Amino acid sequence: MISVAFVCLGNICRSPMAELIFKDMVERGGVAEHFRIDSFGTSDEEEGNSVYPLAARTLAAHGIVGSHVAKKMTCADVENFDYVLVMEEKNRSRLILTTNGRYYDKMKRLCDYTDSPRDVVDPWYTRDFERAYKDIYDGCAAFLREMRRIYNI
Repeated sequence: MISVAFVCLGNICRSPMAELIFKDMVERGGVAEHFRIDSFGTSDEEEGNSVYPLAARTLAAHGIVGSHVAKKMTCADVENFDYVLVMEEKNRSRLILTTNGRYYDKMKRLCDYTDSPRDVVDPWYTRDFERAYKDIYDGCAAFLREMRRIYNI
């Protein structure tokens, strides 16, 4: 089983969007049984909160529904996932501090798998949840293509 963790700052916008988009993608692609998927934040400030309403509304507009409760990623969590996909470089920097520099090789930006590597800009600040959705969808699709190639699924 391929374990994948999506990570952003608070775990109420980008990373749960990525979790739910990717779950939908692997389900529709008939490969869900090959994956364990979750999402986390690098901060505990939103711990216990649900997906931010504008993020949930954006997902629903694209036919994706689901729930998630925010939680902070620990060093043990990083250790227990094969892939830790961060939304932006700041998230990776915070995880490096959390893990004392260990597990760097499994931490990548989600959109590093695309043809135009980039951060997923935080819609909490930009209010552009549609752009975040598009970037996350592109990153998830590219990541899934890579997983299919590597694991022949």
